[in-house]
Amino acid sequence: DLIKHMAKVDKVAAAFCGQRRAPRQAKAAMQAKMSVEDLSEAELKGKTVLIRCDLNVPLNADLEITDETRITSSIPTIEYLCGKGAKVLACSHLGRPKDGPEEKFSLKPVAKRMGELMKKEIKCAPDCKATDEVKSMVGAMAEGDVMILEN
Repeated sequence: DLIKHMAKVDKVAAAFCGQRRAPRQAKAAMQAKMSVEDLSEAELKGKTVLIRCDLNVPLNADLEITDETRITSSIPTIEYLCGKGAKVLACSHLGRPKDGPEEKFSLKPVAKRMGELMKKEIKCAPDCKATDEVKSMVGAMAEGDVMILEN
């Protein structure tokens, strides 16, 4: 729902944090492999970029992050996009909720730690669905802002 909404509002670019794939071979010719770094400021400035990040970090019993490797691995890509003027929506998951949202699987600790590492506020949307609240939060984003979509 959110992707469809964003596509109507703005051209959306999608990328995968820290993931490199082999180029697919077309029947007639090889297509050049592209990465996030191939996107220019002209292509990114003012655009909303949805990026899938692996932010499924381990937490202890107090819901504190015990290994931030997955967060630090995503930051260079996110910083590149922000530096080119994109509005970055990061989606991920944490744990495996069984019957709907559970506080112990919230991405809020990830957003907080990522914000500390990037020295900027990282908002955490309350849902990954295109609710009015989430649409409003996305609409209020400025160039260079980052928001994590909740599980």
